[in-house]
Amino acid sequence: MKIRGLWAAALACCMSAAAHAQTADPSRYPVRAVRVVVPFAPGGPSDLPARIVGAKLSEAWGQQVVIDNRGGAGGIVGAELVAKAAPDGYTLVMGTTGTHGINASLYPKLAYDTINDFAPIARIGISNYVLIAHPSLPVRNVRELVKLARGRPGQLTWSSGGSVSQLAAELFKRTADIDVVIVPYKGNALAVTATMSGEVSLNFGGIAQSAPLVKAGKLKALAVNGLKRSQVVSEVPTVAESGVPGFEAGSWYGLLAPAATPRTVVERINKEVVRVVQWPDVRERLVAEAFDVPIDTPEQFAAHIRLDVAKWAKVVKQAGIKAE
Repeated sequence: MKIRGLWAAALACCMSAAAHAQTADPSRYPVRAVRVVVPFAPGGPSDLPARIVGAKLSEAWGQQVVIDNRGGAGGIVGAELVAKAAPDGYTLVMGTTGTHGINASLYPKLAYDTINDFAPIARIGISNYVLIAHPSLPVRNVRELVKLARGRPGQLTWSSGGSVSQLAAELFKRTADIDVVIVPYKGNALAVTATMSGEVSLNFGGIAQSAPLVKAGKLKALAVNGLKRSQVVSEVPTVAESGVPGFEAGSWYGLLAPAATPRTVVERINKEVVRVVQWPDVRERLVAEAFDVPIDTPEQFAAHIRLDVAKWAKVVKQAGIKAE
């Protein structure tokens, strides 16, 4: 009986070691479920692309991709969890412009390093905002808006519904060299509604929410805030091509792993993400939800994050914005 017990224990150890070796072997990734931490509540703009792409990755890999919503502190809770997770590719985070661009300067005492504690993999979607105005505002484009604002310093009002939209408005003010009053609201929906009602004149509204209102004549669209025209409202020019060169303030959503994750695993996930987002049904679903679909290498994504951190740090400092 003792010999049998020893054999059983030895066999169990061998099986455990084999399983560990298989799990740790980057060339065999993935051999078990992959967890994607979404650092915000279910149903938000970062949750949707994670679930769309996660479901397709599950199909492609034959392994479950589990979406784990860990909201709190502007995305800090979920991001910190992944920064400190085992660097084996089985715990990823759906990062955003907020978590990996703005928070680095908005929250000076983060428990992780936004750049050095993560390995960027690939962006999944870009969500641009559209610069909307109340129909009564006597402007038809950005050039006319800048001219009007310079003639009425401090008189035009601009609603914001969160840190990203507030900082985008602040960046526009400084890039266009105008003086407008930014009015904070508790959420983007309220900020757009305030613009539609005429409480304020301007807003950077989400395309999915704003486009139907523009079509109905309740708002007018002046420009989109991305580097390129949006695939969703391609007829609307960018702010940069409308008289404010260099302006870009779109929001991105993408997968990142802990920093020491093997390069082969990062490249493996990147390859699958890039392949999956180009599937017609995935692209159509993302575009229908007002996401543009970028194609990134890990290096391109990392470079974009570095630029974002530097850009938003400058805006936060100049505007004197502090996290509540």
